Amino acid sequence: MDLSGIRREYTQRGLNKHTIDRNPLKELEKWLKEAEDTGCNEHSAMTIATANADGHPSMRVVLLKYLKPEGLVFFTNYRSRKGKDLSVNSNIAAHFFWPELERQVKIEGMVHKTDAETSDAYFASRPFESKISAIMSHQSSEVAGRHELEQMWRDEKKKWQEQTIERPDYWGGYLIKPTRVEFWQGGEHRLHDRILYLKHFTKWDIVRLMP
Repeated sequence: MDLSGIRREYTQRGLNKHTIDRNPLKELEKWLKEAEDTGCNEHSAMTIATANADGHPSMRVVLLKYLKPEGLVFFTNYRSRKGKDLSVNSNIAAHFFWPELERQVKIEGMVHKTDAETSDAYFASRPFESKISAIMSHQSSEVAGRHELEQMWRDEKKKWQEQTIERPDYWGGYLIKPTRVEFWQGGEHRLHDRILYLKHFTKWDIVRLMP
């Protein structure tokens, strides 16, 4: 497969470091809202990268659920591969890509588990069937086949029969506290706009990067 002939010019808009918000999370909120209003598919989906104690990396797509003043929140099984990675290496990277807007955002920082109240509240908001999936799945472990997986789900569902399901302690949220955030806007002739925020104590330094 030869993909070298694919060409596309990015011409929608530019990005000026003097007109963007001084807080990258507020700027990210604007970009997320615009992605939603434009109808970008799965606009809250972000790719996160983790690494284990040996530095071996792993990536996957998760959904952003809350954007808070202190960072970004997603939820998962703490016993999953990403959960095991984060238990020994709290460094994390996240990436949003909205091709319809010719935009990307790259985030690097540290991760912390959310408090129990935040995890409980979000778990309670999930549909009953999704709660069943959360409590029965040994996420990232092997399963013989789809039939076995579905049977395990049906067996677990019978145990509860629409009862109130409490959040298990192995499932909950993570808060990404960013220290580096880059906004990327596609530009004509590959002269992309790249604006980088760097955390310096409690303030953010803002610089422009070469494309």
